Amino acid sequence: MRAFYASLLLVPLTLCAYAEDKAASLANYEIGYTEFRTNLPGGRHANVTTMRAHVVRADGTDRRTIAGTLAQEPHSWTQFAGWSPDGRYAIIGSGWESPENAAWEEEHKAFRMTEGWRYDMCLVNPDTGNIENLTEVERVSDYNSGLFFFPGEDGKLGFQALIDGVSHPFVMDRDGSNKRDVSSGPEGFAYGYSGSPDGTRIAYHKDYQIYVADAEGANPIRVETGNPFNFVPQWSPDGEWLLFVSGEHYNCHPHIARPDGSELRKLADRNGYEGVIAFLDVEDFHGGSSDVPVWSKDGHWIYYTAAVENRVELMRVSLDGATEQLTHSPPATKVYHPTPSPDGRWIVFGSNRSGSRQLYVMPADGGTPQTVTQVPEGSGAMWPHWRPKYGTAAP
Repeated sequence: MRAFYASLLLVPLTLCAYAEDKAASLANYEIGYTEFRTNLPGGRHANVTTMRAHVVRADGTDRRTIAGTLAQEPHSWTQFAGWSPDGRYAIIGSGWESPENAAWEEEHKAFRMTEGWRYDMCLVNPDTGNIENLTEVERVSDYNSGLFFFPGEDGKLGFQALIDGVSHPFVMDRDGSNKRDVSSGPEGFAYGYSGSPDGTRIAYHKDYQIYVADAEGANPIRVETGNPFNFVPQWSPDGEWLLFVSGEHYNCHPHIARPDGSELRKLADRNGYEGVIAFLDVEDFHGGSSDVPVWSKDGHWIYYTAAVENRVELMRVSLDGATEQLTHSPPATKVYHPTPSPDGRWIVFGSNRSGSRQLYVMPADGGTPQTVTQVPEGSGAMWPHWRPKYGTAAP
């Protein structure tokens, strides 16, 4: 009998130790993200200009604002957009829009980015506060987005520049010099631009068709899907596949294909989910933020979101089409923007399960979500990015 009671006592102690171990593990990771107001009157511009880039540990501690000086000018804001591969630099979008242009956009329910806008991409050292605005060097556009470190050893960067209202993929040197357009000609709106893991090729969608080209834009190949809408191609970790959504606009689903366009197949269905998450509580003429599938770090799974009854849940699918539901949320909940940690152990996602748009972390193969952010009602925390050096160094 004494042994029996002893075994009962060991169970809660073991569970407590497990919980403490998980908490300690999460404290080794950092996540960059954006906080902002969601319910201010005045439409999109009034709320977007409250956006500020933040960093927090994945256990919810040590929350701090970074690059605050970039948002000191009236009608300006910052957005967290990624990290350098070594985790040393945060990639920050620095935006400004005139109130007059914002009023025109609200009236006409459309963007007018040919005037009254400035958007640049900066590298910020979160430890020293040093800021490098790379897209203002040898400037090619007043609106630049999507900065990323090109894979490879030469240190070049990719970004997208809006020129005469048309988006073009560019590469540049690490110091912002030597900018060059790698799109296949001046026509067509190119977006969703990324580099292959070995740095030899690029992929993007142009007028919602997928293209693959050499790193400097030569020899473009169109991935023929037969569908009018194809969006944001993403390279698998081994470079052997491209992942993207394909179908009709607002009715598109995870697909993969080889970079040469072969072996195209649909992997899963989003069950009526449009793939767009509203990030404001007031009217947004643009409609929201795209919610796209992503690769697991080992390339064995694809994380995506899909409708389940009256909810949007986190799912994953293997390359042979086996699906799993990873979250089981309360009614009317939406889960969106899944992002796996650099070591593949965890996944962070956004959800409105608490009533506000917060960030949550859970084990990558499913489990109980843990709250990362605690923004108040009328605010949101979105678009998470794991800091690489913390993920790779974690136990």
